[in-house]
Amino acid sequence: MQSVKRVLFRAQFSMASMLSLVGVSVIAAAVSVGCSSNADEPYKPTPAWSGRKPSLPPVPSLPNTPIKSADGYTVYGAIHQLRSSIHAADVAGKDVTIVGYIVDSNIAAAPKCAVHKTGKKDPDDCKTDIPSFTIADNKGDMKGPQIKVMGWASNFANVFEAMEKYKNLKAPPTDKEVYKDELWAVDVPFPLPAVGAKVKVTGRYGFNFSKSSSGIASDPLNGIVTYSKIDVLEEAPEKAAFAKNDGKK
Repeated sequence: MQSVKRVLFRAQFSMASMLSLVGVSVIAAAVSVGCSSNADEPYKPTPAWSGRKPSLPPVPSLPNTPIKSADGYTVYGAIHQLRSSIHAADVAGKDVTIVGYIVDSNIAAAPKCAVHKTGKKDPDDCKTDIPSFTIADNKGDMKGPQIKVMGWASNFANVFEAMEKYKNLKAPPTDKEVYKDELWAVDVPFPLPAVGAKVKVTGRYGFNFSKSSSGIASDPLNGIVTYSKIDVLEEAPEKAAFAKNDGKK
């Protein structure tokens, strides 16, 4: 009985081996045929496309503005660092120095109701902003990157008082001559920020300005500098001034 089982087992093993060999031979033949198919045909290059050319947008020009200059960050550079997930820690909430041109100021746009001596309350219906100015890398550039500077005066009454105190000065004021903001105890800059001046501004940089008692000002795109110091590198063509006939002493 055992000999019969051995014979059957050997027969089954031989049959399986033969089938395996046949399968391998078939696969090898198929691969051989596939590899050798069209092997004798010469290479035919595909002709160039002769149809309508695609309409592609122009290649964008990358900014060549440096991140820093000899005196501090450029406006572009400061904004770049603030938005960067890698470099934000270098500037966010830190005191930084930024060099640029003053391209806008809200002194001339101050409403008449807000332009007066300190100690006088604005009318209840007086709608006004915190004094501010804006810097950019290029003179007069209102379309490129810009950063607003706030915190150098708490209201236009203090700007009015500083303007009166500075109007006859020929040289920077001494410690006794400088006008100090009554609310924020900050030295109001001399000369007052005017459009066209090239300045070097130092202050805390971030997306929010929280010094105002009326609420938080925010710029989630370019950030805001909370002023602590300013140096005038190039004077403005004209001094800062309120709109004509605004305010009374």
